[in-house]
Amino acid sequence: NVRWRAPIRGRGHSSPTVVGNRVYLTTADIAAEEQLVICLDRATGKPVWETVVHRGNLEKGGHRNASQASASVAWDGERLYINFLNEKAVHTTALDPAGKIVWQRRVADFVAHQGFGASPVVHESVVLVTADHRGGGKVAGLDKRTGRVVWQQDRPKIPNYTSPAVVMAAGRAQMIVAGCNLVSSYDPLTGHRLWEIAGATEECVVTPVTDGRRVFVGGGYPKNNITAVEADGSGKIAWENGSRAYVPSMLVRDGYLFAVLDVGQAVCWKSDTGEEVWREKVDKDFFASPVMVGNLVYATSLRGVTSVFEATPQRYQPIAQSQLGDEAFASPSLCGNRIYLRSAKKAETRQEYVWCIGQ
Repeated sequence: NVRWRAPIRGRGHSSPTVVGNRVYLTTADIAAEEQLVICLDRATGKPVWETVVHRGNLEKGGHRNASQASASVAWDGERLYINFLNEKAVHTTALDPAGKIVWQRRVADFVAHQGFGASPVVHESVVLVTADHRGGGKVAGLDKRTGRVVWQQDRPKIPNYTSPAVVMAAGRAQMIVAGCNLVSSYDPLTGHRLWEIAGATEECVVTPVTDGRRVFVGGGYPKNNITAVEADGSGKIAWENGSRAYVPSMLVRDGYLFAVLDVGQAVCWKSDTGEEVWREKVDKDFFASPVMVGNLVYATSLRGVTSVFEATPQRYQPIAQSQLGDEAFASPSLCGNRIYLRSAKKAETRQEYVWCIGQ
């Protein structure tokens, strides 16, 4: 059921972003010292355009599994938005659908530790950006038309990797940021801090999710942690445990929280109490986040194996398992009865591909 396979130059961990008849993603060509946004034709996988957003000044070092193009592209109906770490700073760039750069904003200086991978999030009139690092981070809202800084807040001097998440919880839109030993809620349009509690852990990667009453965050350094926080500003921690949901984000459905832990265990908890319902080994080593469609969860492991199972509290119910490539860091994107996967084949030279799967 492979509809097409498109080779991608360079390396990146961003997930494909599907918009209309186009697929957008980022990559970094280390040899050419370029950080790019690439556009593919959705029907064929053929390249439509590529735009070099930054040339030169790529970050050296970092974690062995990091890439220079880990953030995914956001879309608001008119423009594309992307974050890159370049020249020791985080930059947000807006592009039009033809790949022309509309504006670019240097959001914050950045002292790299493991790397950078926080994706931008569009909410109404602002583009939300997080840049936590050991030099003292920033979280900011940018005017999506001009790139002007509408608001910004300082963050602690601790490395952290999570993207912002706008959730509807406790009856209002809240931008949740976890990590730096905090769980913080901001008004996404003004940056006003709605509430903040000491909790979670120093370093988080997962994107927060909600059941409408609580927000759920996870982290992995210096301790493994999953925390459920009441989103009404009471500061109450509903429950927490020591499972390692560090990199893959979690999912919520019908009063249950589902996760595929970094070590490859799928777990189901009651979202209100944290009671564990079931836990089962799926594969090993996950960096990509699971994606849910209806009652099915698609989870891709580091070795490129995508496992499909039911999001049900009754038991772990596997549906299918298949492998594409030899290595995968990007989360799958599902749209219009198609699955878009980014993975690499590791032979004499490593080659990345985007695959389109469909009947």
